[in-house]
Amino acid sequence: MIYTLRHLTTYRYGKPVRYARCALRLQPRDGEGQSVLSSELTISPTPRTRTVRRDYFGLDVVTFLIDTPHSELRVEALSRVEVTRPPLPEPESGLPWEAVRDTAISGRSMAPDAPVHFVFPSVRVPLDPDVTDYARRSFTPGRSAYGGAVDLMRRIRTDFTFDAKATTVHTPLAEAFALRAGVCQDFAHIMIAGLRGLGLPAAYVSGYIRTIPPAGRPRLRGADASHAWVSVWCGDGWIGLDPTNNIGACDDHIVVARGRDYTDVSPIDGIVSSSGPQKLKVEVDVIPDGEAMPEAAGEPEAETA
Repeated sequence: MIYTLRHLTTYRYGKPVRYARCALRLQPRDGEGQSVLSSELTISPTPRTRTVRRDYFGLDVVTFLIDTPHSELRVEALSRVEVTRPPLPEPESGLPWEAVRDTAISGRSMAPDAPVHFVFPSVRVPLDPDVTDYARRSFTPGRSAYGGAVDLMRRIRTDFTFDAKATTVHTPLAEAFALRAGVCQDFAHIMIAGLRGLGLPAAYVSGYIRTIPPAGRPRLRGADASHAWVSVWCGDGWIGLDPTNNIGACDDHIVVARGRDYTDVSPIDGIVSSSGPQKLKVEVDVIPDGEAMPEAAGEPEAETA
C-alpha cells in the first residue's frame, strides 16, 4: 500500500514571537516494513538556520531557528510512503515470556534497536506496581511473550474508554490508569509500563493509521490524526501492537518514530519568546494511492496559554 501523508501544524500567537527554536519529528522513517518514496518539510516563516541530526534511535530530527518577529508559524510535512509488512505471527506462537525476559536483560548489544534500551523505566513510563499486577494476569507461567502481549492489548481495549477529554498530553501514567480512560498515548504508555514491569522490552511508536470515513460520507481534509502504539520485543524481533484498536500493526500503520516513550518522539517541541495566548491547529491526512486529497474540514482551533 502506498500512502500520501500530510501533517500541517499552525500556531497563531496573540502577540508577535521574536524568537523560536524548535525540533521536528514529522517525517516517516525507512524500515520496519516501509519505504519512504519522498518527503518534504516546509516551514513558514523561513528559518534563519535549519539543521538535520540523527538521534540515538535512528530518527532524523530537524532543528530550526527563527529570529524575526512573526504572528503565525506553519509547519507542513508532505510524504509518500510504501508499506508492506509480513503477516502477524500465529496466536500464542514464539518463545516463553520468561525466556524473552532473561534474554533481554543479558544481551550485550547496544545497537539502537537493542531490547535493553526499552526494558527500564523512562520519563513518561515509570514502573507502577498496580500496572505491573494488571499486566501479570496476561502472562501465566510458560505462556509465549507474544501471546501474553496480545492478551494484554485486548484487555486494555476492553477495560479502558477512549475519551479525548479525560487526559492531556501531560497526564501522568498512574492517573490515566486509575481513570481507565484516555487516548492512544495513554494506552500505549500503560501497556509499555505493564510489559516493562515484567521485564519485557517495549517501545513507544508514533505515526499514523489509515482511517475509513463512515459509509456515504466524504473524507474531510485534515480530519485524520497522529497515532501511537507499542512495539514489543518477543525474543526474535519486534512486533507492533495497537491497544487503542486491539489490532496488530499491519499495512494500515505508518511509522514516524520509535523511542522509549512520547518524550523521545514528540512531533514538535522547543521554545518561543513571547507572551499572551496562542492557538494551535493540526491537520492530518492519510490518503491511499488512488484517492484524491479530500476537501477542507474546517475544524476549530484549540487555544492554549
